[in-house]
Amino acid sequence: MKQLGNLAMVCAQRPEVIMQIHGGKVSVFVGAGHERTVMVSAWDNDAKISRIVHDLNFGRYSPQNAGKYGKGGCNQ
Repeated sequence: MKQLGNLAMVCAQRPEVIMQIHGGKVSVFVGAGHERTVMVSAWDNDAKISRIVHDLNFGRYSPQNAGKYGKGGCNQ
């Protein structure tokens, strides 16, 4: 559950990212329209949430990769 706060901080700094907590799951939406990607985890799965945080900061969905994968780095 510690990583949920980290995820909230990362999402709050990115206008193209939406975080939703509902029904025991956390969903992160990156991008818009047909380029939108959704990543889902149980709200208490720190390992998976940590991977999502890493992807948003340094991985495929990072701002630095926006040109490689479309807006916000979100094309699959």
